[in-house]
Amino acid sequence: MARSPEPSPLAVSSVGAELLDDPESAPEDVARSLGNIARANRWFGGTAAVRWGLARLLAGVPPGTRLTLLDLGTGMGDIPLDCARWARRRGVALAPLGLERSRVAAGLARDAGVATVLADAGAPPIRPRSVDLVLLSQVAHHFDRESIVALLRTADALARHGVIVCDLRRSRVAQAGFAAGATLLRFDRVTRADGHTSIRRGFTGGGLAELLACAGIRAPVVRRFPWRLVAAWRTAA
Repeated sequence: MARSPEPSPLAVSSVGAELLDDPESAPEDVARSLGNIARANRWFGGTAAVRWGLARLLAGVPPGTRLTLLDLGTGMGDIPLDCARWARRRGVALAPLGLERSRVAAGLARDAGVATVLADAGAPPIRPRSVDLVLLSQVAHHFDRESIVALLRTADALARHGVIVCDLRRSRVAQAGFAAGATLLRFDRVTRADGHTSIRRGFTGGGLAELLACAGIRAPVVRRFPWRLVAAWRTAA
């Protein structure tokens, strides 16, 4: 059995609590929650928002190019796999890689076809500039301010080509929309509660832009339908 990662150097947000905050949560609960999150990504714009950011970074990349995409906090790997399929249709071979602190999530991502290392995003066992693209999707809101800034700097340092950050836009309308969608999709009680906590932990456009600036990153933050924020930038490398 894989050894649990060391305690995380990243501090969890003080706003509420979510199942996935604890890497030792019950495996069946984690698997169910991740499955619902993947469905939410498809239906509530998370996957589409990441594609939008990826399109910005791949603009001008010639067909036949081979790139690596590292997804920090990959969950069950649904989004990097979608990115690989999307890129393939445009002639770019995108190899998805994952990093995940949860043993259950890492196993699910590997089963789905994403090469995934069990490690903490706050101290990734990966050399700077050793992957082409880094993705941080719906991960930042789990942490406090200082940890988010550190995570943004880590993502920027790892990527040779560029970084995509995608997260939730905090609003009352988003809360109401999620409540309606969760009912239609028949999410379980824990997923519903975690979804509302995630939105409470989410960002305003200005708030995310400020965090990027604190990390020394200049990148515009763009709203994507319905309640997503995306920042995509080319790295100094």
